[in-house]
Amino acid sequence: MTEETPGFDEKPDVPSGATPDDAEPKAAAPSSEAGAAPAGDATAQIAGLTAQLDQVRKSLDERTADLQRLQAEFQNYRRRVERDRITVKEIAIANLLTELLPVLDDIGRAREHGELLGGFKSVAESLETVAAKMGLQQFGKEGEPFDPTIHEALMHSYAPDVTETTCVAILQPGYRIGERTIRPARVAVAEPQPGAQTVKAEDGSEAGDDKDNGPEEG
Repeated sequence: MTEETPGFDEKPDVPSGATPDDAEPKAAAPSSEAGAAPAGDATAQIAGLTAQLDQVRKSLDERTADLQRLQAEFQNYRRRVERDRITVKEIAIANLLTELLPVLDDIGRAREHGELLGGFKSVAESLETVAAKMGLQQFGKEGEPFDPTIHEALMHSYAPDVTETTCVAILQPGYRIGERTIRPARVAVAEPQPGAQTVKAEDGSEAGDDKDNGPEEG
């Protein structure tokens, strides 16, 4: 019997002709393959992140466009509401002042007849001042050309001293608020006499046609 010597391990068998280094386990050989695998995974991750970033940018652009469209619609809505509010206010003021026009006509007639006296005069002037502050404007004067858009002809005649249809009397003044006419001026108009012509004499003075000035022959 042979006894094993304690403290010594058995060495692996080494083939003949091999160096001792060949007996060491080759642990470093797979290192290149292990390093190649993480590089491929990183490239795939970068590609995935890039695709996600592109998707986020696209979604952000869409949301930005939606926000801009909503903002434009809101601004249009605000302008429309403000325009409607002003229109409603103007209509309400016009309706109120239209109801006051007969009172203003009475005040005007009283002033023409010298009846605007005492406390009535003070009240009438206060009412006219308030109406003017609300934008009410009176128009219509004798001698101005007739304009069917702002004048209403109630009387018609011919006159030798006019060259066009002219307002010769203001029967009722007209009223407007800004550019809006709430009542046309009611007037009497005169037109040039039919066939009347103005000719120049040799000395430069103007004279009417002899047929119009002289008596008709019997």
